[in-house]
Order: sequence, then structure tokens, then C-alpha cells
Amino acid sequence: MTKKVFDLTSGTSDGYKLLTGLVVPRPIGWIGTRRPDGTNNLAPFSFFNVVSSRPPVVLFSAGVHADRPKDSPTLAEQSGVFTVNIVSEETVHAMAITSGAYTSADDEFEIAGLTAVSGQVVDAPLVAESRANLECTVREVMAIGDSTRVVFGDVVAVHVDDEVLDGTSVDNDVLRAVGRMAGQTYIDTRARFEVIRPS
Repeated sequence: MTKKVFDLTSGTSDGYKLLTGLVVPRPIGWIGTRRPDGTNNLAPFSFFNVVSSRPPVVLFSAGVHADRPKDSPTLAEQSGVFTVNIVSEETVHAMAITSGAYTSADDEFEIAGLTAVSGQVVDAPLVAESRANLECTVREVMAIGDSTRVVFGDVVAVHVDDEVLDGTSVDNDVLRAVGRMAGQTYIDTRARFEVIRPS
């Protein structure tokens, strides 16, 4: 087996394509925030994950628009709160609509025909059509270079559709979450298999 080596320290532009093609599938954090004037903002980020269970912490990472920082990390940092809305097969097309390059005054809930409901703990909008939502308070915002900000959030409340739950466990056949591959490609969670780990 021969492998080609890419030196990403040399400033090559191959890094994004390689990383998003190799680190797959990536869960999608559909981030809900609210502007100071009360209008809502919603955008998906596939640089997203849960990074701790005790305390429960998630993160999402955002780059910049050509002319300004992305709204989601800015609004989360300003307000101190955000929501994560799980993307499933039912909502994947609406999620794609919200990934567009809109102005900082646009309400992506309205554009995508989604229902915004207020969080019970945080003042940030939830996607009512999502089968599960996380309410989060901002723990820390970290800058990486000039173009990336990582937002860490403490999960303070979790909303899960009754049909998705089997006791306190999630039934993935009902949730039907969607992950991001490279480019315009996504993947569902239907083709699963089990591997027994050593005890």
C-alpha cells in the first residue's frame, strides 16, 4: 500500500477537502440563536460534536463569510446561549435551505418554513420540527487563527420526541439522524453493524 503525503503546514489549499472527506460521517449541529432585536437565526455546522458527558458539553466551529464573521458564533457569544437541533431525514432539506448565504437580518426559520419555539431554559429558538433539541449556555468561545471560532456550550436541557425514546435510550431507527460527508453528500444511520469491544 502506498500513500500520498500532504504537508498541511506548507499552506496548501488541500486541507479542507482532505479533512472533510476523511473525517466522516460528521454529525450536524443545527444551531439556533436569537438577535438582540428578537429575530431568529438558524444555521447548520458539520464541525460539531459532543465533547464531554460530565458536565455535558457540545461544541460547534464556524468560519467566516467573505465580508463578515458568521452570525451563529457571534450571536451565541453575545447572548450566552444557543440551541442544537438534531437533523433527521424529515428535516434535511430544510436544513440545506438554512445553509444559504443570507444577510444578518434574515430569519432562516421563515425562509425554510420552520417553526421556531422558545427554549424552556435559554432564550434561544428551537426547531419544532426537529425530533430532538439541546438547550445550551456558552461555556467558552475560542478563536483559532483569524478565521475560525469554536463555541463550547453546556447542555442544560434536552428535548426528545416521545416516539424516539425507548425508556431513556434513543431509538435510532425512529430518530433517523443525518450526518455530513464531503461536498453535497449526506448519510443516514440506517446501515449499522455491531463490533464487540474487549471488556
